[in-house]
Amino acid sequence: MATKGSSKSVEQSGASATDANSHNSGLRKPVFVKVDSLKPGTNGHTLIAKVLNSNTVLSKKPRNMMSFRGPQNQNTRIAECLIGDETGTILFTARDNQVDLMKPGNTLILRNAKIDMFKGSMRLTVDMWGRIEVTDPAKFVVKEDNNLSLVEYELVNVEES
Repeated sequence: MATKGSSKSVEQSGASATDANSHNSGLRKPVFVKVDSLKPGTNGHTLIAKVLNSNTVLSKKPRNMMSFRGPQNQNTRIAECLIGDETGTILFTARDNQVDLMKPGNTLILRNAKIDMFKGSMRLTVDMWGRIEVTDPAKFVVKEDNNLSLVEYELVNVEES
């Protein structure tokens, strides 16, 4: 009798564990957005984009190679890359290993991307919480005449009246 009861409770707890995992696993289906829907100060974007060009703006070696060990002993590389989809383009700031993925013609999936502001214009970035993957070539044609990074935004101080 005791074994029946215990096996039943194991089955119940097993069922509830799988139910809990399926509902609370934290994984959501990605919602892909288009470039023209990006707004200043937003984050968590997932999008598919093509790389149009990539320009290295910083490539710096560490100052003192003997005193550092580990990741801080690597070259710092930053590239500004024009990426886009069928709705528009935006400048993407690639850092370190991301620079290698930013080859013109590559199609990328950017996960958990965010908008940073630089000199009043939008830049798309993927930090340590995001991910960049090279994927199969996309079938869309990039709309190059709608560059969101050319739009200047002004910081407005709203005072209460």
